[in-house]
Amino acid sequence: MQKINRNVVLALLSLTSLVFLLFQLCYYKFYLSQKNGAAFSKVRGSQSGQDSTRWHVVRKFLGLISSHNIPVYLIDPLILGLVDKDIEQLRSSPDGPSPECKYFCAPRDFTTFALLDKTWKHEVGLFRTAEKMGFQWLKIISKDPRLDGMDDLSGMEIPLHYIFKLASHAIHLVVFYERSGNFLWHGPLRLKQHMDRKFVPFRKLHFGRYPGAYEKPELLLVSIDDLKVQIPKNPSSFLEEMSHSRFLECRYREARAFFQLYPDDASLDAVEFRKKAKSLLHLAALTLNNLGVKFWLSSGTCLGWYRQCNIIPHSKDVDLGIFIRDYKADIIPAFQKAGLPLKHKFGKVEDSLELSFQGEDDVKLDIFFFYEEDDHIWNGGTQAKSGKKFKYLFPKFTLCWTEFVELKVHVPCETLQYVEANYGPEWKVPVKTWDWKSSPSNVQDNGVWPVDEWDDVIQIY
Repeated sequence: MQKINRNVVLALLSLTSLVFLLFQLCYYKFYLSQKNGAAFSKVRGSQSGQDSTRWHVVRKFLGLISSHNIPVYLIDPLILGLVDKDIEQLRSSPDGPSPECKYFCAPRDFTTFALLDKTWKHEVGLFRTAEKMGFQWLKIISKDPRLDGMDDLSGMEIPLHYIFKLASHAIHLVVFYERSGNFLWHGPLRLKQHMDRKFVPFRKLHFGRYPGAYEKPELLLVSIDDLKVQIPKNPSSFLEEMSHSRFLECRYREARAFFQLYPDDASLDAVEFRKKAKSLLHLAALTLNNLGVKFWLSSGTCLGWYRQCNIIPHSKDVDLGIFIRDYKADIIPAFQKAGLPLKHKFGKVEDSLELSFQGEDDVKLDIFFFYEEDDHIWNGGTQAKSGKKFKYLFPKFTLCWTEFVELKVHVPCETLQYVEANYGPEWKVPVKTWDWKSSPSNVQDNGVWPVDEWDDVIQIY
């Protein structure tokens, strides 16, 4: 038998090792990387590593939702903040290439998109495809508040948030729902006990700590880092809206308990008053929104929302609050143009201003202007026949959105403290006899208007 050449054997072994190594590299690149997102090629002009991974995860997610015809739009505050600086350039060249990965490669743990619920229903197929692409996913559900009411507290659950994770990055998909007040709402992100709290760093999420309310956005299709995405047409307006989007639900369970103790007034007069008050509130909201004046439910109207999810039938008026810093001289003529004549004007912009407009029949609209001090907020009152001044003190508060009589409207976020300041600890007990000069828990004497100012500060029409 011929003697085997040792050099040939060594060459064959080396060749075999090289082929095996190439096989491992190809397997890792074309199979494991697709399955686990472990290795991504660079996007043109980007940095390597983690920066590139973010871009590739977004690209794969957009491919995923595109394959299922799911219309989503970008609401990530960090990226929209960067985009807003270049929005004119992006608008003028929606198909233009990006010289570098400027936006989607920015350091962050999540990229956030929005989905309108009514535009998509087939989630099972999406999840299957996502898993094949290497995504892990998590769905957060909760009860649908739109189905709650005085007659029914529904137990039906709806999806609120989806999270798709690939490699070291995650996509947060926020589900928006239409509400009867003609606005969009998203629910809170609350993990159930069995869920993995280490799936992603949930505390870093921008959406979900609180429910949020938004206007329906007008969308713009642009190319960002060579990826076609829809974004709010005015990113800066959306970001401003986001910073004040917190939403509070009406307390239907507590309202039902209240009406068990104090049956609701279902008389014809009560029904008619609520109908007129609702119409007046909608007209007032339209007028102030058109002026860009922020307002909230105050006094008895706020109490009615918080205590019984409805207008108090014996209140006989609608009460709104406005910070004096938001006062505009156009308010009075705007309401008069809307068909609401001025009933009285007390005080002045510098001190204790309040306006009252006459609505249909005997229903009136009272607008109280609030003044901020270092440790409290107050609004004033004036007795016309004596010129006496009164002051109503409230702890400082912020504003949240709510839905009330089919209207998106502000209320104090710290509603309990606001209501208790005005009506005391017994606010849950209905009171039909009310003296605005002495009944409120937070009222104080505030002197008397000088007689020579009465023509300016006490105007009755």
